Amino acid sequence: MNPPVVAVQGTYEEMGAELGRRTAGLVEQSLGTYLRRFRDQAGLGDADVRRWGATYLEVARDYDPRIARMLEGLAAGAGRPVEHITALNARTEMLYGTGYRDEGCTSVAAIGKHTRDGHTLLAQNWDWHPEQGPVTFLLATRDTDGFAVLTLAEAGMLAKSGLNSAGLGVCANLLVSDRDTGGAGVPYHYLLRGVLQSRTMSEAHRKALDVTRISSGNLLIADAGGEAIDLEVAPGVFGALLPEGGLITHSNHFQCPLPLTDRKAATSALTLLRPARARHLLEDAAAARTLEPRDLVAALRDHYSHPDSICRHADPDVPAAEVVTTVYSVLMDLNRRELSIAPEPPCSHPYERWRLDDVFEPGAVPEVCFPEEGHA
Repeated sequence: MNPPVVAVQGTYEEMGAELGRRTAGLVEQSLGTYLRRFRDQAGLGDADVRRWGATYLEVARDYDPRIARMLEGLAAGAGRPVEHITALNARTEMLYGTGYRDEGCTSVAAIGKHTRDGHTLLAQNWDWHPEQGPVTFLLATRDTDGFAVLTLAEAGMLAKSGLNSAGLGVCANLLVSDRDTGGAGVPYHYLLRGVLQSRTMSEAHRKALDVTRISSGNLLIADAGGEAIDLEVAPGVFGALLPEGGLITHSNHFQCPLPLTDRKAATSALTLLRPARARHLLEDAAAARTLEPRDLVAALRDHYSHPDSICRHADPDVPAAEVVTTVYSVLMDLNRRELSIAPEPPCSHPYERWRLDDVFEPGAVPEVCFPEEGHA
């Protein structure tokens, strides 16, 4: 089933506290999973987790005080130590070097010059362990200035792929390099929330690039102004990709010639072909300037090289604990400020479309769109 929407409004402390109260059970479940992994895979006891959590709280305060205030409110509302919440938001960095790097994703941006209605489109399949699906939801926030964000989020965390009321959106893709380290620096999931807190593309660039990073990651950013850029970031270096033929496609390996060793390209399922496959499926419509949302949905449901396809299914030869599937599929129209989402597997479920402003209305319901394959 599709994820619920948790919509909160007010100051950042108030939004965090309300979010914590409304998702306390999910936060408990998500923390239980990751605290076990911190212990079993990284050898981190509770004192270690709290010590690093305190470090990442200070990092948040320096990086963006709004993020820090929301995390502090979330912890208070959920009845958890704030250090647990900040460590959870740095899960990628906390688990550095443990092999806990199986997250995939395929992302696509299409600029308005190449779409039928002139709108900028952004889309992604989030490939991850399916047990995280039940603790993931759509988080909607609207602050006292009226600035709003709608993003996919795991319980206890503040961002993944999403859009904001300025018409700016971001998609996330895991990258791994030999430059990645543990330690103090801005965690990847902070970068995602920082981009979503940005009102302009230039501000989003500063939030992603002008910081001390300790892990690698990919941020595909686009806006309603008709532009898109892909930022491949790693500690100390970054690269940028611009649209070709109106499209940017990305998966889980570095495409820019950066001074690093890619540690995911050889092992991530079909990563070397997924961006090209998505481009092949979309480039004719983009060239004709007739690209529509349904074309991107068809690409997100593609089964070439099944089960390790863009629409990723469980591999029966993989142990249950290591299974990765497309947990959620997301499509965004940045001009309309709309986000459509389908659960695992997106080929067998319709999408539900949410308009950013509507999610804050009592009793709001999404529009069902893009029926599952084989159904009109």
